[in-house]
Amino acid sequence: MKYTDIATKTVEELRAMLKEKKLELFTLKAKQKTMQLTNTSELRVAKKDIARIKTAITAAAK
Repeated sequence: MKYTDIATKTVEELRAMLKEKKLELFTLKAKQKTMQLTNTSELRVAKKDIARIKTAITAAAK
């Protein structure tokens, strides 16, 4: 996911995306703890996506 794709969305859409990504990160962490996660780079990607969404929300608030 790129920032340019996120920047065009409304704040409500961004908050919904943020909620989905946080849930995804939670499930990925649970899978990692139970040794079911094979691709650990998904954790890093999810965290970066969350940061991008938070940045877009902050930029839209100004």
